[in-house]
Amino acid sequence: MKQQERDGRVRQNRTPLVRAARIARCVLLAACVSAFAEAEPDGEGFDGSDGGAPVRLESVTVTGTAETTQQMEVITKEEIQRRNSPDLASLLEETLDMSVTRYGGYGNQTELNLRGFDTERIAILIDGIPANSPRSGEFDINQVDLANVERIEVVYGGSDTKYNVSGALGGVINIVTIQKQKPGLSLSAAVSNSGYAPGEYNRRHSDPPGQIGSPHYEDFFDMQMLSLSAGYGGESLSWKASCFGNRAGNHYLYRDDYGFARRKESNEIVDTGLDASLVRDLPKRATFVSDTSLYYADKNYPVTPDAVGFAKAHDFSAKETLALDAPDLFGGAISAEAALSYTHSLSRYGVSARSDDDFITALSRWAWYPVDRLTLRSGADWRFIHIDSEDVTKETRTGNAGGLYVAGEYQAAHGVLLLASAKGATDTRQCVVVPKAGLSWKPSEWLTLKNNYFRSFKFPDFDDLYYRSHDNMFAGNPNLKPEDGVGADIIAELALSGAVQADSTLYAQWTKDSIHWVKSAGGRWSPENIGTACFVGAETRPTLTVPLGGHFLRRIKAGVTYQYQLSWLLNEGLSFADSYRIPYMPRQIIGGSLDLQWKSGSLLLSAHYESTRYADTVNNLALDPYCLLHLTVNQNAGTRLAFFAALKNMLNSPYQSFAGYYMPGITLTAGIRVRR
Repeated sequence: MKQQERDGRVRQNRTPLVRAARIARCVLLAACVSAFAEAEPDGEGFDGSDGGAPVRLESVTVTGTAETTQQMEVITKEEIQRRNSPDLASLLEETLDMSVTRYGGYGNQTELNLRGFDTERIAILIDGIPANSPRSGEFDINQVDLANVERIEVVYGGSDTKYNVSGALGGVINIVTIQKQKPGLSLSAAVSNSGYAPGEYNRRHSDPPGQIGSPHYEDFFDMQMLSLSAGYGGESLSWKASCFGNRAGNHYLYRDDYGFARRKESNEIVDTGLDASLVRDLPKRATFVSDTSLYYADKNYPVTPDAVGFAKAHDFSAKETLALDAPDLFGGAISAEAALSYTHSLSRYGVSARSDDDFITALSRWAWYPVDRLTLRSGADWRFIHIDSEDVTKETRTGNAGGLYVAGEYQAAHGVLLLASAKGATDTRQCVVVPKAGLSWKPSEWLTLKNNYFRSFKFPDFDDLYYRSHDNMFAGNPNLKPEDGVGADIIAELALSGAVQADSTLYAQWTKDSIHWVKSAGGRWSPENIGTACFVGAETRPTLTVPLGGHFLRRIKAGVTYQYQLSWLLNEGLSFADSYRIPYMPRQIIGGSLDLQWKSGSLLLSAHYESTRYADTVNNLALDPYCLLHLTVNQNAGTRLAFFAALKNMLNSPYQSFAGYYMPGITLTAGIRVRR
């Protein structure tokens, strides 16, 4: 429904909201100035040794809690660059073996999966600030310029006390983009081309029927990606500006359900984005951050997966974020952070479907260190949504949601960390308390054990409550209940002299009142609280790193990922004995990687396997297992020039990510990266 059916909304007067956002921005700027106007400088200049490090907004934006009891994986900037992935979803799939559901090639709707939960139930953060749309719960991964990302943190499960955001049933993905620049001026650029192997194919709707299409050799140049950036680092001020642009034809060959060779058509994508950030050092080790981003996309969506006809879509968003970090208040006894973000999102789909949304997000978080070993944390967050709508209700709607939390961390003896938190969340219609508790124990230098217990909770999205299509065939349900559940996990982390590392996790989670759109007897779609589900799973990630120190090879790193998850649908009278699995949740995911590094380059070989998935709740429509094999080579030519090439799906495996949507076969990418 979300891919083909977009709501109709018309742009109306947003003057009061825009004024409010400007006033809030001025208030935060004034607070920055007044808080430090009379303070003495700390006398510290720019530390070149820390140049290029991410901005350490320790309460929220980058590092959060210094230690965490949750399962967490981190993707570094070096890893991001060496993978040369086209988008965020591909990067997460290739590095962490995350399950991804796509509706086609680049630029199409994409769903991430963490422990059985999709994107709408995963909290996506940009520099620590919630980025999921409060209207739909979705997140457009194409707005993330990987060339501008410093690191990515993935917190698994609903036990998040690191950022304490609402709605994180499956986990949290924090994308860090802001960093202090190295001294002086820096410039960088990257350009690449991706292409598919052309060939003959069966043309659709040909006259006469059954015509064979000739190979389109322009498919060798199907997609181009360009990114540019410039930055400057001074003694107390640094800035960075970046932009990117992509053009994708998505004209790849595949075989349909009847075995006929087809060529994907009517799915062309063009998008571009800009980002500018400023980091200002203030006295008493405080930092002020301003970040502005713009994104625009022109997309063609096929009316059906195999259709030649398409609907035109235009997406535009603008976002301004201001943040203030003060880690050294009252002689270091208290640290605090505040952030304010305003987003305007405009979408046009087809002839009449339009949406015009405005979001304001504000948050503040504090940490108090009353005695050694004890840290007390508190914070508040608030989101305001304003929708100009052209649906059949002819109404402009607004909504609010937010919460307050308190947390305590106690470093007990013998390497034990105790953590407890409780968050009171509200959507102005109801309030709920979400408790969490965690334990981390380090019995030796090479072993860490963790245990978490949590309640997971999510209010209905705005569309689920109030959406109404022009033809009245899709209608929200204002009587929906929140999604609610409980869960627990046990984690073991092993690290032996830097050479052997392994993370293993056992987890279980139960959720009730899951919201799903269902079709009534009269043919009308509406969301209902019909979903009850249980997940039980295990995951292990051993890696072996062997430093060689030779004239050619410097290091070899090999890793394996194995995920096993059982899921049960328990709604509508079903029981565990019926053994119906959650749609699009594979029982097994197996991944492997081999990383060869030499002085001036590297070679990465990775594999990703997913077992059978089902596309429906009664498990009748099975999607075949698939295995993807990727090869990436990077080669530096001096300190300023690098070449890269990648073969994605080099086995040319045919597979459907979402039912009816066939994915590309072998794809060759080649590019160049320049920096100064």
